[in-house]
Amino acid sequence: MPEALIAPGSAYLSALTQEIEKKLVRALDSQSQRLNLLQELFADIALEVDLRSRGIILNRDENEVSPAEDEIESHLCFYDVLADHYVRVPENGKPILDLIVQLWSQSFASHIFALLFHKWRIDIQTNARRFFSLFRAQRDLYLLLSRFILFYELVDELDTFLNHFPVFPNAFLVGGPADIFVIELADQLQKLKVEPVLLHYFSHMKVLQGLELRMTTSTRLKACLYSFTSPGGPMYPTRTVRHAAWQALDLLFPVGRYPRHLISLFFRLLYPWYWPSSCWNFIISCISAVLHSLLRFIFSSWENLWRPKNHQP
Repeated sequence: MPEALIAPGSAYLSALTQEIEKKLVRALDSQSQRLNLLQELFADIALEVDLRSRGIILNRDENEVSPAEDEIESHLCFYDVLADHYVRVPENGKPILDLIVQLWSQSFASHIFALLFHKWRIDIQTNARRFFSLFRAQRDLYLLLSRFILFYELVDELDTFLNHFPVFPNAFLVGGPADIFVIELADQLQKLKVEPVLLHYFSHMKVLQGLELRMTTSTRLKACLYSFTSPGGPMYPTRTVRHAAWQALDLLFPVGRYPRHLISLFFRLLYPWYWPSSCWNFIISCISAVLHSLLRFIFSSWENLWRPKNHQP
């Protein structure tokens, strides 16, 4: 649409902007009506501009519009004039953009964004920074690294990694760099099913000692590790994984260690079909421990017997 044909009717466009903002705020506050409000807003801004509104927006009287201009403007929609308005007056569009970001996971939010701000999407062509607040490449990269830094054995660089963590807009809700790192790590663990990889992660959990975490983050990590200590669903861990998870859990959260094991034993007693395997593994572990102790005693005695005695002159 030629820009000359969309000369601003600032007061009218500002009023439209306020109405859009009010409807988005209502959608944000009312979960039950959210979908209907967003659907209505999408339909409203996709409507064609009627003759009366077109005259106000273009600062002309209905009778002054020539047939040629009327044919050109016959398909002018509200999102056309609003998109141009937000290019000329970007500060008017920023409150709406912030609300759309908060509603992004909802239906029609991305559609409304595309209609109202499609001309903002070419910042690099206009040397503008309107979408700088939405630039998430650095944050997404750090979230990705948080999931794999233990797997690639870069634990020695963890302090440097956390010190260079970018600022997240929701940091006041989830916490600092250590909290975000642990949250991503816990999510990654819950998606893993490969035993060697799980054992590798659990063996490096000691690097998390000393991190200052929020109570919610600490509870989330504890619940994640605890989910690997029980046989059966939803994780279905092997016996080796269960023992590694217990070791990591006891190392990171020593307080309450014995009550946790006692509770776990109590719940195991509620499932009789696990008793034979548990008893068998317990017997094997006891025999193995006795044999190792006996062999250590024999070898140490043998070494002391054949060790040459040093005689002093």
